[in-house]
Amino acid sequence: MLESKKKLGNKLYQNLGKLFYAMAMADHSIHMKEMERLNEVVKDYWLEVDDIEDEYGTDAAFQIVSVFDWLLEYGKDNDEIYEEFEAFYMDHKILFTPEIKNLAMSTSRAITASFYGSNKSELILLGRLQLLFEK
Repeated sequence: MLESKKKLGNKLYQNLGKLFYAMAMADHSIHMKEMERLNEVVKDYWLEVDDIEDEYGTDAAFQIVSVFDWLLEYGKDNDEIYEEFEAFYMDHKILFTPEIKNLAMSTSRAITASFYGSNKSELILLGRLQLLFEK
């Protein structure tokens, strides 16, 4: 059975939350500036992507921040979380329009650059994401 657009939309945002968490955690710590930047970008850009809402009637884009916060609270491993995002991407490529890919890349760059610029581990992960989006 096909998943509804709304359910898939929510899953998309949840997985983007995983991606951005993995990006911020690439250097094994998350800084306040990275979290602030993510909140700004979600409010400024992601809310306008579509009109999908979660089950509580809140814009589904806020799922990005909720999942990010949850992963942070439970100290999840960034490699494992990135691989979950990668698997979701490979199974649901249709959801990743050029607009979503561009926004995901620019959000990832904004997060990694928000605290003293991007370091080597963050740049490697950005490169992996770029290659993934070309598949």
